[in-house]
Amino acid sequence: MAKKLNRPEFLPVNEDDLKPAHRWHRPLQAPGTTQVDFEERVDFRRLHRYRLARTREALAKSGLGAMLCFDQYNIRYISSTVIGEWARDKLIRYCLLTGTGDPWVWDFGSAARHHRIYCPWLHEDHIRAGNPGMRGAIGPEVGLFKQAAKEIKDLLKKEGMADLPLGLDVCEPPMLFALQEQGIEVRDGQQMMLAAREIKSHDEITLLNIASSMVDGVYQDIAAELKPGVKESQIVALATKRLYEMGSDCVEAINSISGERCSPHPHNFTDRLIRPGDQAYFDIIHSFIGYRTCYYRTFTVGSATQAQRDAYKRARQWMDDAIAMLKPGLGTDKVAEQLPKASDIAFESEMAAFGLNFCHGLGLGLHERPLISRLNSFVEPYELKAGMVFAVETFCPATDGISAARIEEMVVLTPEGAKIISLYPAKELPIANRY
Repeated sequence: MAKKLNRPEFLPVNEDDLKPAHRWHRPLQAPGTTQVDFEERVDFRRLHRYRLARTREALAKSGLGAMLCFDQYNIRYISSTVIGEWARDKLIRYCLLTGTGDPWVWDFGSAARHHRIYCPWLHEDHIRAGNPGMRGAIGPEVGLFKQAAKEIKDLLKKEGMADLPLGLDVCEPPMLFALQEQGIEVRDGQQMMLAAREIKSHDEITLLNIASSMVDGVYQDIAAELKPGVKESQIVALATKRLYEMGSDCVEAINSISGERCSPHPHNFTDRLIRPGDQAYFDIIHSFIGYRTCYYRTFTVGSATQAQRDAYKRARQWMDDAIAMLKPGLGTDKVAEQLPKASDIAFESEMAAFGLNFCHGLGLGLHERPLISRLNSFVEPYELKAGMVFAVETFCPATDGISAARIEEMVVLTPEGAKIISLYPAKELPIANRY
């Protein structure tokens, strides 16, 4: 039998900080993108405290002594620091939270000094410059991985957590090896962080709703521009420009798909010219203050065939059936039952059809909890809760062999059920620039 380790007393979590401050009796807010003195919009300090408290609560329940994050979304959730999209795939920034201490942040060069000046919610001496090697660009023989691992081990000792497992989300293999060489027991911490992030506070929902309102406007512009002779890539350029003008802090991706490229879904855009009668669909993925959208709409250009209308109607029905049953307490397996089978859209397996008819959580990350599909939800069902925010998306190929309908709604799960916050009209197939 494994020896039971004595766990130091974790810092208590302030119950007030854990309150999500939901105001379900009022309309969901979508205010402007700046702060004002005459109405409450987003309380950022309350947001910081809530996210850190949620992490502390999840850590205390996890059996871990500390959490080490290289995932940019987890770093932001814990420390409320970010240095932009540039850092997303570098694995250069990291953050440590122990059960007995406050967040430690290692950042790229002068960003650490900047945080000491402008992030007073962090202790100045808890912000350090860091660099494990920039995904191998600096060779391992320089010793940066070992140096970082030793620094982390020293902090774990200092805060009484060196003998307990360390949670880790993502990292380069040499970082993992260096931690293990320090005698640290490393475990998967990503599940703990996803559990912490699954219930959005009032402030998080407000930010998500603002982000969605920007996409509402972009679709109005796309509908006006969607004409023969316009390239898929030009729609991407238009949408990207408008989003940044409205206040987006990151346009992560815009799918722009048309004509014969609609089925099967390629998940990228090209320089293809839009043609009369094309079906075209778009997915706009961007963030406002870090909070992301995933928001599909389908159009036809000038006119629509019966095959295109039928595919759209079927995709819409699948979506409406799923959304209608959403409520707190429902198991995700019950939602998955409402989604079409892979065979319904002519795919050979649920793996092959994954991502076409499913639901996924939205927040600082594009894919959070809940993630609901026929691939996973019958194996690992869990309960839906008020405060979850997620996208419901469907896809249906048309009988003409090339067209397809792709629709996605962003929903907030309230105590009464799902509230849609993606408001560009999509109940019926929109026809852009009708002939």
